Amino acid sequence: MSSTATDDRKARAEKALSEKPDGVVEAIAAAADVTPAEILSLLPQGAATVVPAEEFAAIWSEMTGWGDVLLIVHTADIVAEVTGFLPEGSEGHGWFNIHGESPIAGHIRKDHCRSIAFIDRPFHGRRSCSVWFMNGDGAAMFKIFVRRDAARELDAGQLAKFEALRDRYA
Repeated sequence: MSSTATDDRKARAEKALSEKPDGVVEAIAAAADVTPAEILSLLPQGAATVVPAEEFAAIWSEMTGWGDVLLIVHTADIVAEVTGFLPEGSEGHGWFNIHGESPIAGHIRKDHCRSIAFIDRPFHGRRSCSVWFMNGDGAAMFKIFVRRDAARELDAGQLAKFEALRDRYA
């Protein structure tokens, strides 16, 4: 991609982000015709901590102790939300397999993960913290969110675990 094309993409992304800085990243990216990863790269210092995909298993394993989380899969056609704990995973037949007593179950193409991003940013006026498993297309394969309590505040214990894990890679 030429530097002019890259500069144009960045300008579009910056404009779209400035118009809705606490909006849905995928919607901001679509408005600018860029990838969600390009939007994440423009967030203020500390809002997106990106780590290598090689940390997938270690990060997943750590998050199995967080209790119930919100897992979101966001595509152009659906935003699927599942609440439950993350079960331990195992690798087999080219997949990262998760099964157990949680509603979160299935098979992940772990080799499609290119990076993992710890996101700490406002979302519709409230702090939101999540872990995004990013693919080679610059989109989230899925996201794991820190849950909110009955008062709609981030769960303090889970938030502390998120911050400790993120800070380990910062």
